[in-house]
Amino acid sequence: MNDQTKAEFDAYSSTYDAAVNDAIAFSGLKVDYFTRVKADYLTDLITDHFGDALPSILDVGCGVGNFHPLLSDRVGSIAGVDVSKASIDQARERNPGVCYKSYSGERLPFDDKTFDVVFTVCVMHHVPPAQWPLFAAEMKRVLKPGGMVAVFEHNPRNPLTQRIVSNCVFDKNAVLLRSEKTRSLIQQAGFTDLIERFILSIPPSGRFLRSVDLLLGRLPFGAQYFIKATA
Repeated sequence: MNDQTKAEFDAYSSTYDAAVNDAIAFSGLKVDYFTRVKADYLTDLITDHFGDALPSILDVGCGVGNFHPLLSDRVGSIAGVDVSKASIDQARERNPGVCYKSYSGERLPFDDKTFDVVFTVCVMHHVPPAQWPLFAAEMKRVLKPGGMVAVFEHNPRNPLTQRIVSNCVFDKNAVLLRSEKTRSLIQQAGFTDLIERFILSIPPSGRFLRSVDLLLGRLPFGAQYFIKATA
């Protein structure tokens, strides 16, 4: 990841939520809502994969750690990495029980086969396209055999998503990935048993509406999508 991207996220580490809220103001929703929705989806995926076990998880591109309070009682341990040292410093203050590390955006600072789950939320579109294969391969490297990866990304087919990205100050250099590109990268990294769903076709508050959202998720209309796969 280039120095310009790191500098941009350092600059917005203390105003990230406000910047996103400005970009999505027309929706009447706040960034906290979307964070909770994706944390619920991630928790569902983890439960489906591991049952009652409490896995170790790694958040790649964790920012200021917004997801981690929502996951702390649902998993065994949490680690987070980000290219922005300022964001990592803030995340440590907010979530003292989480292991945070800053990194270059290339090799993850962990040994092979360390984690049960690796996830990344709306991060890959900030990674230079030439580094996408390495990004996917690194998630595979640090996962235990049988572990789970989950990639959440913006859906560039959705016009509201395009509007939000174009209005967000730190998305000006973003390169959005269609789901088929993300799926190809995950497959090429050696993952199997891929599941792809588009989400946020409706505001999915609660388990019932999430189930409806997932029923709609076979069609490429949702504002975002996730791809879940097995190492």
